[in-house]
Amino acid sequence: MLVASTILTCLTLAMALVVGRRVRVWLRFRGDSVVRCPENHRPAGVRVDAWHAPVKLRLTACSRWPAKAGCGQECLAEIAAAPEDCLVRNIAAKWYRGKRCAVCGIEIGASEWGPSQPAVILSDKNTVQWKEVSADVLTETLESALPVCFGCHMANRLVREHPELVTERNSPR
Repeated sequence: MLVASTILTCLTLAMALVVGRRVRVWLRFRGDSVVRCPENHRPAGVRVDAWHAPVKLRLTACSRWPAKAGCGQECLAEIAAAPEDCLVRNIAAKWYRGKRCAVCGIEIGASEWGPSQPAVILSDKNTVQWKEVSADVLTETLESALPVCFGCHMANRLVREHPELVTERNSPR
C-alpha cells in the first residue's frame, strides 16, 4: 500500500511539473506579437501557437497570410530570442510608460491597464484604443500618435459617434 501511495504521489508531482511548465510557456507566448519579416524586412503581426510552444514554436496567424502562408516561419527565431520584447501588449506598455494624456494631462500609469485601456490620437484627430491598432502597423502608428487616457478617449468617441448627445459650452477662463 505504501509503494502504491508513493508511486501515485510521484506521478502527481511529475504531472504538476509538466502542467506548470506548459502554463508558464503559454503565458510567455500568448497574445499578438510584432516581428520583422525576414522576407521584406517590414513589421508583421503574428500569433504563436502558445499551447504547443513547449514542444515546438509555430505560428497560427500572420498579417502576411494567406498570400505568404507557405513561408518557412524564420521570424520565429526573433520570438524565441526575446518573446517578451515582441509581444504587442509589452510594446504598448513600454511606449505608454511615463507618458501623460495629450488631452487632460493625467499620467497614464499601470492602473490604466485593466479593462479600460488607454488609447492614441491618430493624425486625423480621432482616438482608438491601442489594442485596435493592427500589430503590423503598431510601431509606425506609435511613432506618430499621442497618448490618451481611457476617459478622454471615451469622451472623444462620444462626440464623434453621437454628436446629438453632446452640448459644448465655453468654459470660463
